[in-house]
Amino acid sequence: MEREGDRGVGWQNIALIATSTFGVRALRFAFRHGSEARMKRVTGIGGIFFNARDPVALRVWYKKHLGIDVQEWGGAAFTWTDESGAPTKGTTIWSVGKADGDYFAPSTSSFMINYRVGNLAALLQVLREEGCNVLEKTDDSEYGKFGWVMDPEGNKVELWQPLEGQ
Repeated sequence: MEREGDRGVGWQNIALIATSTFGVRALRFAFRHGSEARMKRVTGIGGIFFNARDPVALRVWYKKHLGIDVQEWGGAAFTWTDESGAPTKGTTIWSVGKADGDYFAPSTSSFMINYRVGNLAALLQVLREEGCNVLEKTDDSEYGKFGWVMDPEGNKVELWQPLEGQ
């Protein structure tokens, strides 16, 4: 899905997911019944997205002054490394978009963080049960599954479950 503005690729095209019904039921049961088995919620940061009045100029600034390898689609993919600096599976996306876009809606914040999760469906269910403002829309893509929750300050938080093996 392509995002409006000059970003070039949709933000939801930067993430991944797969879940089983049995896994969702088992995790929900374990969580509700206070067993030792607790669901791991966030496992890392999948991306950092923010809006700017002049995203093109801001991308140039970050490239020139901080050395971020900004690509034509409007952002960069930071690959992960292990303790010794050897590449390992995974990336964190960094992207600047237009301030007048609506991808962060209903939030009016200028940023959104994408958190990587292990089981999106189970986590969204638990968040609903805890009374959180979970947005109804979810998205499946060739990169994974996405869901959203609003934090108490009104910031939209993107949750992303990577495809198996990524």
